[in-house]
Amino acid sequence: MTLGVEEEFLVVDAESGELVPRSQDLVPEAKDELGDEVSPELNLCQIEVGTPVCSDLADLRGHLRRLRRDLATAAGRLNLGIAATGTHPFTSWRHQQIDLRSERYSRMDDVYQIVARQQVICGCHVHVGIDEPDLAVAVMNRVRPWLSVLLALSANSPFWQGLDTGYGSYRLQVWQRWPTSGMPPDLASRAQFDQLVTDLEAIDAIEDATFLYWYARPSLRYPTLEFRICDVCLHVDDTMALAGLVRALAWTECRQAVAERPLGQPAVEVMAAATWRAGRYGIDELLASPSSRSLEPAAQVVSELLDHTREALEHHGDWDMVREWIARILRDGNGATRQRAAFARRGHIRDVIDRIARETVPA
Repeated sequence: MTLGVEEEFLVVDAESGELVPRSQDLVPEAKDELGDEVSPELNLCQIEVGTPVCSDLADLRGHLRRLRRDLATAAGRLNLGIAATGTHPFTSWRHQQIDLRSERYSRMDDVYQIVARQQVICGCHVHVGIDEPDLAVAVMNRVRPWLSVLLALSANSPFWQGLDTGYGSYRLQVWQRWPTSGMPPDLASRAQFDQLVTDLEAIDAIEDATFLYWYARPSLRYPTLEFRICDVCLHVDDTMALAGLVRALAWTECRQAVAERPLGQPAVEVMAAATWRAGRYGIDELLASPSSRSLEPAAQVVSELLDHTREALEHHGDWDMVREWIARILRDGNGATRQRAAFARRGHIRDVIDRIARETVPA
């Protein structure tokens, strides 16, 4: 099963670490090295890179490292930096600008107003190759109980406008303000998915399926299932490990779907509540276990996911690499833990952006 990753970054001033609305300068500068692998985002303080289609994690890791390094090099020529964080630690969204040169983003600004302007957040999107449209929808249905665990591992947005929000992923709280965000519904087929899109378009709720901000969704651009639940990760190897885990989860549920095994999932309200808890506490507290349907230590729930996907990880040759790096996240903390540790040393919020800048770009 192939995979690819899109990472969103914040554009910051190289000296102060403040957010700056300068992606219109950085994108053309970065295209010299990255070509179509780099693109603008909704806000001018955001930028996105995307890997090629990959078959193994070593190849993916190499592309992720290259993209971060080359983007940082281009940014440095403009006295800018990039920051792999779901939210900026202290700069307010009020001082940023939506890219109104884009027809799509201009319409979003007009329709969604303050909700769009507050979306100064960065995620990590993992695409896994599933050629059959009906199968992609079936896998989307089946991965839902485990999405909260992926979020907990990736949580990397504890600060918002200079305050510790108390959340591991405050990005999730901002993202959920979109009217079509959240847990994907249980759909019987691609035809039912397409009909839902048509019904939403008919009442001007969305313009097309790319406006569905579900935690996972069939991609319109590629023959993939796109996982959108994760914060952008602080360290590139966090991204690599999570991408491997996502592919393993998709592969596992793909086999379950082909075998037509019963779904047997918690209610959607329970899965949504589990996701809220993962965003609130990350891996620092108890998580909702899809297996026992009760609260368990985070390390135990993560271990359940590894056990659930072990055959897939071994099939792709990823077991040792993913297990080792997930163990590091559990030991050293996710991005939110490491951001808070940077702040705790002196109580200076700018120390947070300094650590983010150091960890964003691979040595």
